[in-house]
Amino acid sequence: MKEYNITVVATNNPKILKFEANHFLVKGQYEYKNIDEAKDSPLAQQLFYLPFVKTVYIASNFVGLERFDIVEWDDVKHEVAQQLVEYLNAGEPIVQEEDSNKKQPITVYAEVTPNPAVMKFVCNKRIVPATFEFKNIDEAKNSPLASALFHFPFVKEVFMDENYVSVTKYEVADWEEVNMQLREFIRDFFSEGKDAVAAETIQKSNATKQQQRTETNYDDTSQQIIDILEEYVKPAVASDGGNIQFQSYEAESGTVSVILQGACSGCPSSTFTLKNGIETMLKNMMGDKIQEVVALNG
Repeated sequence: MKEYNITVVATNNPKILKFEANHFLVKGQYEYKNIDEAKDSPLAQQLFYLPFVKTVYIASNFVGLERFDIVEWDDVKHEVAQQLVEYLNAGEPIVQEEDSNKKQPITVYAEVTPNPAVMKFVCNKRIVPATFEFKNIDEAKNSPLASALFHFPFVKEVFMDENYVSVTKYEVADWEEVNMQLREFIRDFFSEGKDAVAAETIQKSNATKQQQRTETNYDDTSQQIIDILEEYVKPAVASDGGNIQFQSYEAESGTVSVILQGACSGCPSSTFTLKNGIETMLKNMMGDKIQEVVALNG
């Protein structure tokens, strides 16, 4: 029997808190505004007995809760996390999903990216709850999918986020020759019910990120930059099969350093476009605080 642990994760909305589990909870995504809407989710129904719970979100490996203003999360988050741990470890049902025992039909399609060496393979289901990047097979030891992909001699790097896998190839192969082979391999992998990344690795990643959030005290300007990147830049970058992370801000020089991952990493045209696009956006939104953006490859 699985043993569940919960990690509390803050969001950009102070009223919403995520409670991330170390195992996947559900296949679909669910949102409940009240106890009547939650008739198919025994877990959500129980959570609505807490008087401060306004909305319940259940997806993949987390439960998200929106609170009313009658409490602050700092006062109740640990008790809620403990309640979730006890509920999950008791083996109680989470959501009564239709056809839950039937094999889910998996579709995968390929998308080109701005980087000619990278192809994006998009799945019709969520495959990971966060970004994961693997530069070689040693780094991929806790990712069954990445490990398998590295057995193809033309695979150079693997990047995963939400519902897609970005594969970087060596020049020895052309996409026309290997595109279909990779697409069918990834589709068959998920059709067999395999996990892209080991649950223990996801749990460790969640704990590390939570620790980093706790230990890192960003100044107001850095936090503003992070918020702009999250809201305006990351969605566009993800659509191209990549990711961007805030690295640092130097107040004296007005220099912002960001890390590019996935399809964005190692692509000269992408690096130039992103650097100048982000630089222009930050200058327009933050004025003289920003003088330059330095893009680093992950």
